Amino acid sequence: MTQSANAISETHHAPPSAIRDVGSHLRLWLIAAIGLAFDLWTKAWAFSNIEADEARDFIPNLMVFQRSLNPGALFGMGKGMAPIFIGASFFALGFVLFLFISSTKQRRSLHIALGMILAGSLGNLYDRSFVLADQITDVEKNESFIGIVIEEESSDRYLKVGAAFDGALPRLIPRERVEVTPVPVVRDFLRFTPKVGGKPVWPWIFNIADTLLVAGVILLLINFWLERRIEFHADPVPPAEPES
Repeated sequence: MTQSANAISETHHAPPSAIRDVGSHLRLWLIAAIGLAFDLWTKAWAFSNIEADEARDFIPNLMVFQRSLNPGALFGMGKGMAPIFIGASFFALGFVLFLFISSTKQRRSLHIALGMILAGSLGNLYDRSFVLADQITDVEKNESFIGIVIEEESSDRYLKVGAAFDGALPRLIPRERVEVTPVPVVRDFLRFTPKVGGKPVWPWIFNIADTLLVAGVILLLINFWLERRIEFHADPVPPAEPES
């Protein structure tokens, strides 16, 4: 068999691409859509039903519902860098689509992982793009928190500020001490409660999008690891037969 015939045979037996497979698209987009809808619904529910100072038991001795607004990235890192994280989210979305287009329809677990990453990225991207709160800074005390200014209950001397969205836990701060900056935020509401040595095992408050991102990345890494193992243990390609 000639080299050109070999090339034709290899092309003929190439695994079908995921981009042309309906099942692959269903796995990717259904998981992404369901994950995104669940993330946005749970955020809306938490901020409508959980009080600003409440820690409501979800799983006793393990997890509580507790509201928190995060102006940073995953698990509260990188506060004040929202534009960078928005750009990074678009890059991640492009990378997910590239991996999907480059995959074959047999890579089912890869498509599930990409769907989870897509849902998590879109969920937090939605918040950073459309959810704004006030970063209130007491310049005298050098303290900042995310909240809301209640102008109708403020005076010429004092600003009344409270928790974002509902104005709970209000307090008065002299106007000359206050700086108010609108910032994009991500809504978080899940917190692990176990402690070791008096310190939280997991100190960050998070949401469903964060969970989907972490689980999707772990599954993606497992896919890459298994793929490398398969390539490493694959039988070597026999040398091409000389042309007759």
